[in-house]
Amino acid sequence: MNWLDEVRWDADGLVPAIAQERGSGDILMMAWMNREALQKTAETGRAVYYSRSRRRLWFKGEESGHVQQVHEIRLDCDGDVVLLQVTQLGHVPGIACHTGRHSCFFQRLDVATGRWQAVDPVLKDPETIYR
Repeated sequence: MNWLDEVRWDADGLVPAIAQERGSGDILMMAWMNREALQKTAETGRAVYYSRSRRRLWFKGEESGHVQQVHEIRLDCDGDVVLLQVTQLGHVPGIACHTGRHSCFFQRLDVATGRWQAVDPVLKDPETIYR
C-alpha cells in the first residue's frame, strides 16, 4: 500500500494540514492538501498546499517569498489531519500569515466582551509583501 493511501481524504479529496514551527511549537497556519500537494511536499521538502479558492496547487511563498521548509510530516491517529513541522523562511523570516504576522492565529477571543482581538503584531505590511 502507498503511504498516501493511508490518508483519509475528505469527499473533495482534501485533508487539513497544520503547519507547526519547528523549535517553538507555534501553530503557524492551517491549509488544505490534496494528494498531489502532499506528494510534492514530501518530494521537495517545501510546503505545497491546495488552494480551494484558486482550485490549484499553492506553493507556499510563491507570491510572498515566505516559504516553509518541511522537516517532518506527521499523520494524526485517525489519519485525517496532517501536521507539518516547518521552518518559516523568507525576506522577513518568521512570517507565515498573509496579514504580515508570524501566525495566522493572531486573534484571541475576549470572553468578557465577546469580541476577537488581534494580539500579535504585524511584522511587515502586507501591501509590501504582495505586489
